[in-house]
Amino acid sequence: MTGKAMFLTTLLAMLASAPASAQGSRRDYPSCDLTTQRALKGQMGGPTRDPRQAHIAMRADILQADIGNARKARRLSQAETQKLWNTVARIRRDADRFVRKQGFLSAGETASYDRALDMVAARMCRQAGVFQARSR
Repeated sequence: MTGKAMFLTTLLAMLASAPASAQGSRRDYPSCDLTTQRALKGQMGGPTRDPRQAHIAMRADILQADIGNARKARRLSQAETQKLWNTVARIRRDADRFVRKQGFLSAGETASYDRALDMVAARMCRQAGVFQARSR
């Protein structure tokens, strides 16, 4: 093999491997698998008194962990991280407030909070390089 051919082969190999290392994967960010996230069952205990509240709390915990990991990997700016983190915290507070007020979280309220968390997850996944949050 000539020097030029060897150079081109090496260059092509490097270019082919670059996108895989440049983007995150769904394994890196569990929040990006929306089907699995919607099926989560959270644990009740402490301030969590309702199974649907536990579900929202579990999703919020996972999403905030993924947001933090994406920031540490420099896939999110500090401003974007703060915005996403605060949105998740607001969703959790709203769900907790509903449970304190009425004693439970309705299916409709849970669906609404799930959609809001889905939107945050999709945004985080896009920014982190997982181009599309997966949903079935």
